[in-house]
Amino acid sequence: MNIVLLEPEIPYNTGNVGRTCVATGTALHLIKPLGFSLDEKHLRRAGLDYWKSIDLHLYESFPAFLEKNGYPRVIMATTKARRAYTDIAYSHDDFIMFGKESAGIPERFLKENEDLCVRIPMLEGTRSLNLSNAAAIVLYEALRQQGFDGLQRQGQLHNSQW
Repeated sequence: MNIVLLEPEIPYNTGNVGRTCVATGTALHLIKPLGFSLDEKHLRRAGLDYWKSIDLHLYESFPAFLEKNGYPRVIMATTKARRAYTDIAYSHDDFIMFGKESAGIPERFLKENEDLCVRIPMLEGTRSLNLSNAAAIVLYEALRQQGFDGLQRQGQLHNSQW
């Protein structure tokens, strides 16, 4: 799986998304411009010690991202979509994209890809969820559909046994 952040603005959000990506074996793709430096302490703090293990890919623009990845299927998570994130079948090679915190994904991209736009259901009047929370929700649905392939499904107690 792949998570794409289009022009992310807040380092804490990107750090949290990066941590989720490391925990799930998901690549993180960042498309410039970024609203922060990749060596910013807030980014590293949010990602904790996971940041050094991230499968990170950086691009100068959305067209550069598409070209470098062979024009992949990009599922666009947006509050403007007509269908829920659970109403689409995800594949291992999908790229799930989220837009910048202040504006989301540009509407011209959404209009060109309406069948690949998904949303997380929310109460009317709610503007949006936090970017890192939204990324985790959609990513885990995609991973669930893949049977959580390669992920540890059972935890262990520290001081006793189940």
